[in-house]
Amino acid sequence: MPRIALMTVGCKVNQYETEVLTELFRQKGYEIVPPDGEADVYLLNSCTVTATGDQKTRQLLRRMKRQNPSAVAVLTGCYPQAFPEAAAEIPEADIVTGELARGKIPGLVERALQTHERIVDIPAHTRGEAFEPMAVSALGSRTRAYVKIEDGCERYCSYCIIPKARGPIRSKPAEDIRKELEGLAAAGYKEVVLVGINLSSYGKEWGLRLIDAVELACRVPGLKRVRLGSLEPELLSDGDIARMAALPNFCPQFHLSLQSGCDRTLQSMNRHYDTAEYARIVRVIRQHFENPAITTDIMVGFPGETEDDFAASVAFTRETGFAKVHVFPYSPRPGTPAANRPEQVPEPVKTRRAKEMREATEETRDAFLDRMAGRVEKVLIETTRTPLGYEGCTPNYTPVLVDCGPECCGRIVPVRITGRADGRCIGQMLAPEEV
Repeated sequence: MPRIALMTVGCKVNQYETEVLTELFRQKGYEIVPPDGEADVYLLNSCTVTATGDQKTRQLLRRMKRQNPSAVAVLTGCYPQAFPEAAAEIPEADIVTGELARGKIPGLVERALQTHERIVDIPAHTRGEAFEPMAVSALGSRTRAYVKIEDGCERYCSYCIIPKARGPIRSKPAEDIRKELEGLAAAGYKEVVLVGINLSSYGKEWGLRLIDAVELACRVPGLKRVRLGSLEPELLSDGDIARMAALPNFCPQFHLSLQSGCDRTLQSMNRHYDTAEYARIVRVIRQHFENPAITTDIMVGFPGETEDDFAASVAFTRETGFAKVHVFPYSPRPGTPAANRPEQVPEPVKTRRAKEMREATEETRDAFLDRMAGRVEKVLIETTRTPLGYEGCTPNYTPVLVDCGPECCGRIVPVRITGRADGRCIGQMLAPEEV
């Protein structure tokens, strides 16, 4: 039985796609081994959001080849799709293919194992292409499953290469979503997270909206929770929010991509909203949901960002009161307009701003966790054990450490939040009669 090791770099969509490939190879009779084990085939599903990610991809391929020089190494994903010429020149890659036609990859591997030829096969994106059929039936965990329902992006932010890597917007047909979710529910999953490259654009080509997929998912028997991945805020309408609030198993956590709290910077980034519109959307969410979590991403040091711009971004962040923020310094992505701008911010300045922004967002994080104290929440217990208990998540995706036994893993239990520690809440599991 041939052995294959699969590794993922990048987002939840990439992770889902690697799970799809894992199932395809398992069906072909391959033994799935850990990425650091010895294998006959190594497959790397790559990310290309940053140039650093490209460098990491090349390093990982070299490491794979050192483990077994005679193995077939497969490079797939966003990097070769966006930069096919550069990817094709990586000597350690025996097969180079993009993020399209994943169903062909097992066949390409069989061909390479038999003929020992080097294969470069990177189909190009085309306008009007369909969503590639794919589904998973089981993952490593039995608590939460990620399901990709959308691909592609047409926003063209000035710092982002993803539209080139992922192509036009295309959506998973509703019937395919339903079948996949029913299979996951039957396999024991309590929670699903709907993800996409530009998730908010789901159904655009058919005159549908993301809420249509959300309502479909919430109707699947056995699914206790439905959650969303990252969203473009301005594509979330007031009506969509109201419909989501009417769904009892919809989780009130909204990851609304902000990038900057300064209007001048947002315009330079070619984002499609300003801070006033973003703040209004947050207010609407908080009006419709009781105790929702608003999380986001914030970039610092974008070309042309002044100290005043940065100060405005920090102030907006504090005012919004995010539950959690991923802060990162701008990294030039060759091939994007922003990378060629002359007003690049020096690295020491970006490092300082990232530190100051993180300090500000940690304060809002702590304030959010403190407000959770005293609440009784339904917590989905997961498999990670810490000295303070098993980790679980509330509907608004607040991590909670619960002192319980392994028999609780995979169950949703009532928990009283008693405090916080190390960026998480601490809770006490309640007996049914205490709820």
